Parts: sequence; C-alpha cells; structure tokens
Amino acid sequence: MKTYVVSVNDEEIVINSKEVSKLNIAKNSDKEYHILEDNKKFNAKLISTNYLKKTLKIEVNGNSYTIAIADEYDQMVKKMGLLAVSTKKEKNINAPMPGLILDVLVIEGQEIKEGEQVLVLSAMKMENIITAPSDGVVKLIEIKKDDAVEKGQLLIEIS
Repeated sequence: MKTYVVSVNDEEIVINSKEVSKLNIAKNSDKEYHILEDNKKFNAKLISTNYLKKTLKIEVNGNSYTIAIADEYDQMVKKMGLLAVSTKKEKNINAPMPGLILDVLVIEGQEIKEGEQVLVLSAMKMENIITAPSDGVVKLIEIKKDDAVEKGQLLIEIS
C-alpha cells in the first residue's frame, strides 16, 4: 500500500511536499470529475463516503482506491500515539455533519452488524450512507425520515 500526504487549500495542492501547479479540475456531476495534469487526462468518481471511519472510496480511470482522510488534528493525534490507547468501540450513531435524514434503514430491536447500513443522510448535496460502528441491537431511534439534524446529534442508540 502506498501512502501519500496530500494538502489542499484554496490556492494550492501539495502531494508529498511537491506542489502540483498544473492541475485543472472540471466537475461533470455531483460525484464525477475530469482532471488534467500536464496533458494527462483522469476521470474521477466518488463512489462512497464513510465519515465515521474518515474514508472515501473513489474510482480513477476505472481503478478503485480507498482514501483515509486526516486533518491536522488527526495527524497530530496519530503522531503522538494517542490512537493506540483507546480500545472502547463507540456504540451510538451521532450525526457526522448537519443534514437531512433521507431514510432510516433499521427498526428498534433489530440486530445489526458492524458496517451495516443504518440510515441515509443528505449533506452538502450528497447522499451519505451511515453504517453501524459495531455489532449490537438498535435500542432507540431518535430521528425519522425528513428530520433535519445537527452535527453530533444522537441519531440511533445501540446496545
């Protein structure tokens, strides 16, 4: 597995400390992009997002890639070794961002497995599938279809 450190801001994109200056990105649709770099063409498509695990799955020219997202805080925590200390798995599902509940895919009392799809959240013009962080039983569903939610709000309680 190759690791690249990519920094993006309004003015530049830097990959492994090298600025990518001749990058032209055109948005074809909500999830599809056309990219040109030094006369090389790339077609990129966002396949899925998992905000709890901070990953994206993309497809570039037909090849699939899973990308781990880490902001400066995440990188500092990892560098300090603080991630290895926590072994407790989160049970409840909180909203990773503000948005609108499009669908609830589970019912109270239902047994669920880690990674199972539990709800669909619309945010920033994208549909995000929210998955169970661990195995358990749906104890309480705090939201319903068409509810507006805030970041961090409890959505589903799992026991």
